[in-house]
Amino acid sequence: MKEFIHIRTSERDILPPEEKETLLLARLAEIPSLIVALSGGADSAYLSWAAHEALGARALSVTALSPSYSAHDRAVVEEFVAKRGLRHEFIETHEMENPAYRANAADRCYFCKDELFSALDELAHSRGFAAVAYGVNADDTLDFRPGHRAATEHQVLAPLLDAALRKAEIRHLSHRSGLPTWDRPASACLASRLPYGTEVTPERLGLVERGEAELRALGFRQFRVRLHDKLARVEIAPDEMPRALAPEMAAAIANRLKAAGFAYVALDLEGYRQGSLNETLSPAGRRSATAGRGT
Repeated sequence: MKEFIHIRTSERDILPPEEKETLLLARLAEIPSLIVALSGGADSAYLSWAAHEALGARALSVTALSPSYSAHDRAVVEEFVAKRGLRHEFIETHEMENPAYRANAADRCYFCKDELFSALDELAHSRGFAAVAYGVNADDTLDFRPGHRAATEHQVLAPLLDAALRKAEIRHLSHRSGLPTWDRPASACLASRLPYGTEVTPERLGLVERGEAELRALGFRQFRVRLHDKLARVEIAPDEMPRALAPEMAAAIANRLKAAGFAYVALDLEGYRQGSLNETLSPAGRRSATAGRGT
């Protein structure tokens, strides 16, 4: 089954999403048993659903808990697996014990995913599962994601990528199947809110989590609280920006985030964009982080 990730997808790019889904389910059904890494985002939730459809009890969705995983994300996962009847477990990962992860260099995600896939490999071996899969999609290959290197090293399957499914198609198919995650805003671990070089600590992650909980309570859907020392740089989705800029709301955002522990609050006028902290990386830095240290 380890060849799954290496199958060429170019001929599948032009297929309608429904045919890609048929292909995905057929290929998943060929796997004797499977563990799916479920973070709760639209991609991993769709893959967990598809694995359950194809394999039933032979599929196990697993969510890793650590200080970088928010209580909100955990609640989303708990509701999702309960409503869909998925076989599911939580495990704990310990990336915080790795100094290379805490150092928060450009390849931080590699060490996080290496810890995750090591834990899932161990679980698969002890339980007799044939393979481990994760929810990388065809659009993700265009982004800067050092974690993909860890997936390759651990021979983790990438069924959505193999089926050439893109993010918009995954959302469409999720909506068609009634998955509540179909329009869930893009999410990432809390450590992604810290600029490279800022040490990852439970205290900093907790501060970011409290700040984002306040924005969520104010009714915003797509946002990030980027931590810069004592300052919160708030990114709000462009379509929500007018509401954030209203004087009363701007004051509410500042007051709530200061109460959460920030000394200063700034609204980023460029709005939310995925991976904005990567904008500080040089092309050479991106290549090094993706390829691995010393390569």
